[in-house]
Amino acid sequence: MSLLDPPADKPDKSRAMAFTIAALAVIAIVALWFTFRYYPEKRAAERFFDALVAGDTAQAYQLWKPGPTYTMKDFLADWGSQGYYGPVKSYAIDHLRAPRGSVSVAVTVRVSPYSPMPDPSDAEKSRKTRVVEIWILPRDKSFSFPP
Repeated sequence: MSLLDPPADKPDKSRAMAFTIAALAVIAIVALWFTFRYYPEKRAAERFFDALVAGDTAQAYQLWKPGPTYTMKDFLADWGSQGYYGPVKSYAIDHLRAPRGSVSVAVTVRVSPYSPMPDPSDAEKSRKTRVVEIWILPRDKSFSFPP
């Protein structure tokens, strides 16, 4: 190679490959964020409903982290074996979302007095399945009903 020879051309393939890899990395990061953004709240809801399914209302009440006005008697009136939503023998978490203007995560759950969760085609058992929305505060994983 002499001083007057032109420099070797860089192949454009390497530049296109770098942009492709960068774009795929960004897409993967965004997909992972959308998949796992409510994971801690989902785990908290699963722990709460697992305690209810096991019949451990004391543990479920502790996981609820109630305020001073929501007593164990009120909790059992809602979630106990004779409560409004009880008995909870199975559940399915349908949807998690962050309501606009709220710091909480809304969790939509189907609860059933039958184990396992009844098939939608079984009208007799599906009729007793209730859809419940609870809110979870991300900072301390405390539960509440929507306002």
